[in-house]
Amino acid sequence: MTQRTPPTDSLDQTLAELAEDFDLLGDWEQRIEYVIELGKGLAPLDPADCIEANQVPGCAARVWLATQVEGDRLWFAADSDSALSKGNIALLLKLYSGRTPAEILAFDAKAALDRLGLPSALTRQRANGLNSMVGRIREAAQIANGAAG
Repeated sequence: MTQRTPPTDSLDQTLAELAEDFDLLGDWEQRIEYVIELGKGLAPLDPADCIEANQVPGCAARVWLATQVEGDRLWFAADSDSALSKGNIALLLKLYSGRTPAEILAFDAKAALDRLGLPSALTRQRANGLNSMVGRIREAAQIANGAAG
């Protein structure tokens, strides 16, 4: 297995970079297209991880999220059968993958997503799905935090 390199920026710095990217885009159509492009860059999920236990409930589309713990870090891999949901989870992985459970749990995901304006650009069902994805990531961090403590 190859050694992964944890992010060098803080979650707040990564969010600021994403916010800057979003601000450069004009309207919501361009922003949604940007999110979809992020999804296209997502590494394929191992078919063995496309199981019911990894499925994120509450999403408009099927979304799978696999978690791997390496040392004190959580790494996430994901996929979806929808381009927009895949983009949403790719954006979340950009923020969260390679972080410690403490970093994940201390980060205000709702404020971050509001800063990007994502929930207001999505349908209610897709916004709920995005919140479910964040919930699953936070749940993994809570479990890992408990195992470490």
